Amino acid sequence: MPAARRTPRAAGLEPADSAPARLRVGVIGAGRVGAVLGAALAAAGHDVVAASGVSTASAERAARLLPGTPLLPADEVVAAADLVVLAVPDDTLPGLVAGLAETGTWRAGQLAFHTSGAHGLAALAPAERAGVLPLALHPAMTFTGAPEDADRLAGAPFGVTSRPEHRPVAETLVLEMGGEPFFVAEDDRRLYHAALVTGANHLVTLVAEAADLLRRAGVDAPARVLTPLLTAALDNGLRRGDRGLTGPVSRGDVGTVADHLATLTDRAPESVAAYVAMAQRTTERALSAGRLKRHEGAPLLDLLHEAADPAGSR
Repeated sequence: MPAARRTPRAAGLEPADSAPARLRVGVIGAGRVGAVLGAALAAAGHDVVAASGVSTASAERAARLLPGTPLLPADEVVAAADLVVLAVPDDTLPGLVAGLAETGTWRAGQLAFHTSGAHGLAALAPAERAGVLPLALHPAMTFTGAPEDADRLAGAPFGVTSRPEHRPVAETLVLEMGGEPFFVAEDDRRLYHAALVTGANHLVTLVAEAADLLRRAGVDAPARVLTPLLTAALDNGLRRGDRGLTGPVSRGDVGTVADHLATLTDRAPESVAAYVAMAQRTTERALSAGRLKRHEGAPLLDLLHEAADPAGSR
């Protein structure tokens, strides 16, 4: 009988005080996501036997979240593991999987999951042909490399793509890592990821842009102004969708939007294109939702079209 052991706390889970290792786990890409998921699997009782990471930050993160785990080349990580976690950039993933297949590293009976939201099972096809059980498990959460990343995993939704017969395995792994699985079809994977990028990554850009404009307007602490406003706006959007829209577009205030464009052109010209693009899409959605009448939206769209392409409007 294996000796009782304590595993690191991760993902908001309490340590497993007496948990025999069930799978030998290898993490390829001990970055912001991979190290956190490896620690979560360790907390669930698995044995993280090896990891790979090329940057100094990855090595430091692995030392903090996966203490005692050796950093090895990717092929050696695969050779040592029953379960391989592939937490590498989207564009790197297919080539990595294929390259490992060409060297004969994959072996029948292994489990492998990648964390890419943009890819489904097709990226794992070379490993699957070698007899590997393929899974796509994407945590729909933002990770920045900060210590709080481990706690953010608790209850995080995971977009799961798998063969129907492998779905129980995929869902079990997600639950063991502290997440909540939901299924995404292979053909919907790219659209799913585009939705998350629009909602999360673009949101950060939008907030940073608003903060910069406030600083130019002489507001020393933009976060203090934006926090209650954006919190309320996010709540409105999540609960009410387009019905939660407020502001000059929803009122059809063409004059206010025109003033904004003139001011941005003078004070922050690099922000004009983003303002126009968002205002156009906001107008279109307001029209579709009935927040604007057609006769109210048309002047706005004309103004924004001219701002987007002033040369072509003449």
